[in-house]
Amino acid sequence: MKKRSGFTLVELVVVIMILGILAAVAAPKLLNTSGTATDNGLRQTLSIVRDAVELYAAENGGSLPPSSSSANFRTALDPYLRGGFPKCPVGPCAGDAVKEIDVKFGTATTGDAAPTQAWYFNTTTGDFFVNYSAATVSDATVTYDAL
Repeated sequence: MKKRSGFTLVELVVVIMILGILAAVAAPKLLNTSGTATDNGLRQTLSIVRDAVELYAAENGGSLPPSSSSANFRTALDPYLRGGFPKCPVGPCAGDAVKEIDVKFGTATTGDAAPTQAWYFNTTTGDFFVNYSAATVSDATVTYDAL
């Protein structure tokens, strides 16, 4: 019998699995889908908190949640949020466990360029937005505070 040279089926399957794993890890980085996913998740988070603010106001005669401190604000919205107050995934405060949930209060309508709090709550209008004025990853013409 002649000995055939070539790859066995097991060797081919192992190589294909390794290439698949590498593609799964590298593709999101190359296609920038992770940044787009973060932006879309942030939009959803903002929608949830904004709904909680509206529910709070509806159940409290139109009064907005208290803005004396970040803790009071989070406590007031806690019954309307499933799983607690969300953490901000973008900006300088994103990796800081303490500042992720801090909320800045005031009457501004745009975020800070170098924020020290992740979220901003406008105490006059009830607007809730990201306290970060950099451009989003998914669309460079839109800033995070405009979401």
